[in-house]
Amino acid sequence: LRLLLKATLLWLASGSYRPFYNGFYYNHIMNDNGNGQDKVDYFNGAKLVVETSKDPVYSYNGANVTLPCQYRYEPDLGPKRKIRIKWSKLRDDYTKEQDVLVAIGKTYMAFGDFKGRAHIHQASRHEASLVISDVRLKDDGKYRCEVIDGLEDESDVIDLRLQGIVFPYQPPRGQYRLNFHEAEQVCQDQGAILANFNQLFQAWSEGLDWCNAGWLADGTVQYPIRLPRKPCGGVHLAPGIRSYGPRHRHLHRFDAFCFSSALKGEVFYLDRPAGMTLEEAKQSCQDAGAEIARVGQLYSAWKFLGLDRCDAGWLADGSVRYPIVTARANCGPAEPGVRTFGFPSKGRFGVYCYRER
Repeated sequence: LRLLLKATLLWLASGSYRPFYNGFYYNHIMNDNGNGQDKVDYFNGAKLVVETSKDPVYSYNGANVTLPCQYRYEPDLGPKRKIRIKWSKLRDDYTKEQDVLVAIGKTYMAFGDFKGRAHIHQASRHEASLVISDVRLKDDGKYRCEVIDGLEDESDVIDLRLQGIVFPYQPPRGQYRLNFHEAEQVCQDQGAILANFNQLFQAWSEGLDWCNAGWLADGTVQYPIRLPRKPCGGVHLAPGIRSYGPRHRHLHRFDAFCFSSALKGEVFYLDRPAGMTLEEAKQSCQDAGAEIARVGQLYSAWKFLGLDRCDAGWLADGSVRYPIVTARANCGPAEPGVRTFGFPSKGRFGVYCYRER
């Protein structure tokens, strides 16, 4: 023990150990001099302040978006210094962060799904804004802008929200047939992703009322109620989001709440005098230079493009639906929405197609 203690003290005294870098020791892959040599920074005596927008930044699927982030020193240190910038995406439960990008000077590296889509925007002094190109549905969420200057390490969080719509989904085989992983897949098949709580809450505030419980992206099972009633938690409960809490992702089975954003293309309707089978409908869309529309695309066209047709049409999952913006006689209930005929095993209908612009 005495020999071990002596060896440790000699090692510390030699100065060969590395200083603490707040968990971000990036000099092994990039450094200010570009010569592979580690550079040691020390506390500079100024307070580092990092600020992002307090309001959410809104975008939509396929767009380009900038998440603003500025930093400064109190007192000001004069000319711009080379610092480290790190952007991370937070999970809903704040348990683990997803690395998005790190940068030192003009050198940066993006990670995972953000490779080729993310870069730093530094048009002005002390700017560390993040630009994300070709925004995807799963980009929705909270992002941390972190600035590291030697031993100083400060950060702030900004919220990126995609403009979209939440819709409940049941597979052809009926109610409560999906475990969590199957729910993820059916949403993806419909051009969507599993909704998160904030998206479901927004949909509820806009009028969504659905009495069937469905999976959300965090593995919880919930459902939105605007009009309390006996089968939906009881008449004495206030309106709101009913929650079953986290469920077993393999064993428990429910429906799904999917989230789809605005479209980069258009949804249009085709028909024949005698209608079409599902296979004929798919071929008709292909002949028109398109593909048969998915459920999420029909919901998005209804919400964002004002698609309003009282004509039942096939969709890619084998369901038959139609979108109503202005309620009218012989077109279903008295409120707007996407009507469904379910999954008919036979019958002839028109078809809704989707084509990229």
